[in-house]
This record gives sequence, structure tokens and C-alpha cells, in this order.
Amino acid sequence: MKTMENRSKKSNVIDLFTGQKYAPEDDTRFIRLAPELDGLEMLYSNDASPDKLFSLKVLCWGLRANGDVVGLVPWLNDIVACIDIKDPLNGQWEGYYDPGVDEVFYDAPIHKVVELETAAEYYDYEAAELNGEFSIQEIPDTIGTHAVLADKAYENITLTEVISWRLYGDGKISGMVADESEVVSTPVLPGDDCLYQVQSREEFRYFFQHQIANRIKAEDPEALAAISILVEEK
Repeated sequence: MKTMENRSKKSNVIDLFTGQKYAPEDDTRFIRLAPELDGLEMLYSNDASPDKLFSLKVLCWGLRANGDVVGLVPWLNDIVACIDIKDPLNGQWEGYYDPGVDEVFYDAPIHKVVELETAAEYYDYEAAELNGEFSIQEIPDTIGTHAVLADKAYENITLTEVISWRLYGDGKISGMVADESEVVSTPVLPGDDCLYQVQSREEFRYFFQHQIANRIKAEDPEALAAISILVEEK
């Protein structure tokens, strides 16, 4: 049983990176991102192919308010921590993978941990800025992520490139795509005024990395079949 003394002590604990009082409900929110630039991947398995491992490029590394550092990937209709992935086929995380040295590992690389912790200590945000309206960071998409937009019947499907990922003060991360009617100059870059949060669109369905997106554009039967499975599960 928690005593009043224990709760009092907990309320006086200060978050090392934000300078704010520790709040359990905010424990896993993201406070800083670092792009993955060395081609590291996530390994996962699913029930459909129990004897196989699949790989997906890590988009970035995220520092949580509790100090944990995890890899992040666009997964189905959100961006999620690799260790938390789930899908209709019971997909599950199996580790990180460095294809350059053919090595599997299970913790974030130390150089990314240092980068994130140092940046979080350097940038100091007021409590009023830690909400869903204030953007505290924006990183470019480096893995060719596309967003799938479709009507309810999936009769009309549009794939659009994700330009960047924006981290807000409440820890939410949004994929940013360009409104073509608002593009003033090219190339479209992170922070451009023409970008909007794709998850806010009613037509938004899923994220796919470029290999799958290109197969969908080419109407590859296997890729279209995979979408059909997702539609049925939804």
C-alpha cells in the first residue's frame, strides 16, 4: 500500500530532462528524437511465418521522459516504439539489427543515448509549452515513408510522401505531408508552411515504407493482398 509519505516524496521528484515534477502518466512520453542515419533496422516476427524474421528500417531513436531510449518505426497507422509493435498477425519485436556488421542487439546504441540525453539537457522548455499545440522538434523522414489515404470502401487510394516527423510538447509525433495546393517552392523541406499532420485527415489509413509503397503503386498482387487483410481486420 502506498502511504501519504511515499506519494509526497514522489511528487517532489524532478524530471532530469524537462525540469518539471515527475508525473507517472507522462512517464513514457517522448521528449526528444534523433534520426537514424546508419541504416539500423528492427527485426520482427509474426504468426503467419513463425520460422522467419522480417526487417524494417528504424526511422529514429526516441528519449522518453523516464530516461528510456527506444527505436521508432512507422507501423500501421502510427509511429511506435519497436518494442511495442503489434499487428493483425501478432507481429512482435525480436531486436535491432546492424546489417553492416550482421549483428543483432537489444538496447539503443550508446552514441544515440548520449546524443539524446545531451540535447534534452540543452533545450529547456517552459511548462506551458509542453502541450499538443507546441512543436518542440521536427526531423526529416529518411526512410521513404508514405502515407496511404483512401475512402471508406478503399476504392480510391492515394499514396503521398511523408516529408518529416514533428514532435509536440505532449509527446505525440505526427507525420507531416505536403498540401500540393500550398507548395510555394521545391523541394519541400521540414518546417515548410505547406505541411500538415496527415493523421488528422479522415482519409488517412496507414504508413508504409517506400518498398511497399512502390509495390502498391505498381499494383503488385501481394502488396494489394496485404492491404486487403488490413481492411478486413479494420
